[in-house]
Amino acid sequence: MRADGRKLKKVDPMYRVVPHIMVHRHDAMNMITLNIPLDPIQKYIRQKAAEGVQITHMAVILAAYLHTIAEFPALNRFIMNRQAYAHNDITVSMVVLKSNSMEEETMSKVYLDTTDTIFTVQEKVGGYIDENRKHSTVNSTDKIIDVLVRIPGLLRVGVAILKGMDKCGLLPKAIIKASPFHASLLITNLASIRTNHIYHHVYDFGTTSISMAMGNLREVPRRTATGEIVFDRCIPIGMVMDERIASGSYFSRAFRRFKRYLKNPALLETPPEVVVKDE
Repeated sequence: MRADGRKLKKVDPMYRVVPHIMVHRHDAMNMITLNIPLDPIQKYIRQKAAEGVQITHMAVILAAYLHTIAEFPALNRFIMNRQAYAHNDITVSMVVLKSNSMEEETMSKVYLDTTDTIFTVQEKVGGYIDENRKHSTVNSTDKIIDVLVRIPGLLRVGVAILKGMDKCGLLPKAIIKASPFHASLLITNLASIRTNHIYHHVYDFGTTSISMAMGNLREVPRRTATGEIVFDRCIPIGMVMDERIASGSYFSRAFRRFKRYLKNPALLETPPEVVVKDE
């Protein structure tokens, strides 16, 4: 019994076989770019600002993803030892630059819940970023890394032991809580360092099955109903998925719902209406 997930009982037979064919997460990476129109998000953010409520682009995107994962819970799965598991919670690993630095960064996790609205997501994400941007802040992830690199010879042996314990489901809760590799989603905003979006790999170590990397704004052509070609300002998001957790059609439906929420962020002001349990 793992501390961070439960083994699924009702898994399509095909997806019981696939992890035996693609044993490693890097074997099973599928990639897609989602072009998210910026104008609806900007309009919503300006509207909330006029009401005295601060909302960031990151909060909108994570709240939309939270609502999506509530309806499409297979997004919160992971594969370990060729078995499918569901995460016990919804966590997001985020890379944060330290204040006044373009090189020093840290990484930890934000805990979300299906009862969260965009306002609670904003509070959690804003608090996380503010705390981790402080030069004086050393989070639990930083502390573990410091111990591993400080003692000669411990890094290689220590990481090997952690990997072995993880495969056997013996990793302590304290390590899992501190590890950014054990999460529902990895997200990074490369636009913050003026970089285009990438397809960020999913790590073989840990339990993160999906990564999301946002990049510089770009204009994407779209044909209108009258046949005219217009250009939409979009946030490009590079998505990388472990295809062993769900079918292509499932991912497609989930991402369509994700984009629907981002076209109308007001839908995120209440908790998800539908919360589907993954079995």
